[in-house]
Amino acid sequence: MTGTRIAALGHYQPAKVLTNHDLAALVDTSDAWISSRVGIKTRHMAGPDEPVDELAAHAGAKALASAGLTPADIDLVLVATSTAIDRSPNTAARVAARLSMGSPAVMDLNVVCAGFTHALATADHAVRAGSASRVLVIGADKMTAITDWTDRSTCVLVGDGAGAAVVVADGADEEPGIGPVLWGSVPEMGHAVRIEGSPPVFAQEGQSVYRWATTQLPPIARKVCERAGVTPEELAAVVLHQANLRIIEPVAQKIGAVNAVIARDVVDSGNTSAASIPMALSKLVDRGEIPSGAPVLLFGFGGNLSYAGQVIRCP
Repeated sequence: MTGTRIAALGHYQPAKVLTNHDLAALVDTSDAWISSRVGIKTRHMAGPDEPVDELAAHAGAKALASAGLTPADIDLVLVATSTAIDRSPNTAARVAARLSMGSPAVMDLNVVCAGFTHALATADHAVRAGSASRVLVIGADKMTAITDWTDRSTCVLVGDGAGAAVVVADGADEEPGIGPVLWGSVPEMGHAVRIEGSPPVFAQEGQSVYRWATTQLPPIARKVCERAGVTPEELAAVVLHQANLRIIEPVAQKIGAVNAVIARDVVDSGNTSAASIPMALSKLVDRGEIPSGAPVLLFGFGGNLSYAGQVIRCP
């Protein structure tokens, strides 16, 4: 079995920006209220003519170009999303069509906010098992399409976007480019984050999620590092699901990654669900904030109260 690595990244956000002041005109809220409770200042909002697969395809195209690959080079497309409207064709198939790919396998994964780290692990497993050689992994969500804009506890959180990674075989290095995944869930608390109904609407029990994330996730994240053979002090960056700055900062502190850059893309992008980790990572890499080859902890958590994390080497 060969190893794997992330060859390149890409991200995409719609042009329209929604500020806290814009939201204050819609619901009883304010910039001060939103900033103090979730740390978000702005978020991007896709229009009615910008479906999830379009966001995903833009991010995927950027990742492919950065990797120096063509769409025909990809033999597996994995899209993590929980906001696709249609069941078939799935989002991955629509991305493949938009990018004029050859005949890749196409699969969607719905693990909500932990979707990208689940999809990345699936890509790693597929390449290691020999069933794929080059995989396009995308996290994409259009959260604004499933938002109750009269509920100030949730509408202030959400944004739209997509992030992508190209995963390829790499058996030459002693250090694995994608470390072993640690994943799981808390089924009895699955009701704490919901996208239910027809049409579907996003809702959550914010305090329950906050308590679970800030108390239960740090030791799990440290186990992810242990599986990868890396101490928290050795991490160059920590990219958690960008749910809420009041969750990200204490969880990162409790992990003990004292020398790491902490991704805080939530401030400018809001909670973009499965898109948040690859989008935040792509921006850090674009800005040169992580050295190539440095260890980075990726850790997704959220809907279903699922979680998944791995340590990767920065492309």
